[in-house]
Amino acid sequence: MAHVNRVVRSIETEEGGRCVDIFVRPDGTFGFEEYRRDAEDGRGWFAIGYYADGIHDSQEAATAVAMTSVGWLAERIVGHSKA
Repeated sequence: MAHVNRVVRSIETEEGGRCVDIFVRPDGTFGFEEYRRDAEDGRGWFAIGYYADGIHDSQEAATAVAMTSVGWLAERIVGHSKA
């Protein structure tokens, strides 16, 4: 079977132009990546953060590092938690 990461959480900006995926690798480690898409460009999402090589022991650890690495993410997660 091919090496396939499984996304366990995906958080988008309110306008939907950026997202962060938290994923688990087949070996059980976690990581994250930031993506961008342009509405007028039908090609889909493009990695822009280049964080995917970072290795974290848990989903919580990956999320915590993502929140300090991606400027808009912490506010988006905290905003959803209050809702």
